[in-house]
Amino acid sequence: MPSPGVSWVDLPAVRRVNAGDAEALRALRLEALRLHPADLTADPAAEAARPPEAWLDLINRSVGEGTDVLFVADAGGGRLVGMAGVYTNKSPKLAHAGVVWGVYVAGACRGRGLGAMLVRSCVEWAREKGLVTLRLAVNAENAAARRCYERYGFTPYGVEPAAVQWEGKLYDEVLMAMRL
Repeated sequence: MPSPGVSWVDLPAVRRVNAGDAEALRALRLEALRLHPADLTADPAAEAARPPEAWLDLINRSVGEGTDVLFVADAGGGRLVGMAGVYTNKSPKLAHAGVVWGVYVAGACRGRGLGAMLVRSCVEWAREKGLVTLRLAVNAENAAARRCYERYGFTPYGVEPAAVQWEGKLYDEVLMAMRL
């Protein structure tokens, strides 16, 4: 839901990723890792070194037809300003649960409800796929992200101490889940 005073038409369109998004997705992901390295667990250098084929492979796996999906916020003109994904474990004993990953909204678009729209898209997709639960981990210091997830029904079930180490500092992650 958009923040007060912001209409839905002011917000970028949230849609599933497609092959034409490869360059913009790479740029958005690298921006997220550069600006918020402790909030995302991927290594910035490793992500930057991924060849173009790896980005296309990620997109092809994440169009939402199979067991994974990646939503993007499209500001038009080939510019992506947000992303959020869900992946599922392929093991039959674990395939009932999805994991939300890579949630990011560019700074200029924050505070307008775009993160909530991305999370809602993930939840709706998971329900359509018949998943039973969704889980995620969020940096314990990121109160805004935690509030966004809580508004959509995620509840904390534990803390993973020292889950992320970045530039000599350790960060706890709050583990959250929701039953669909």
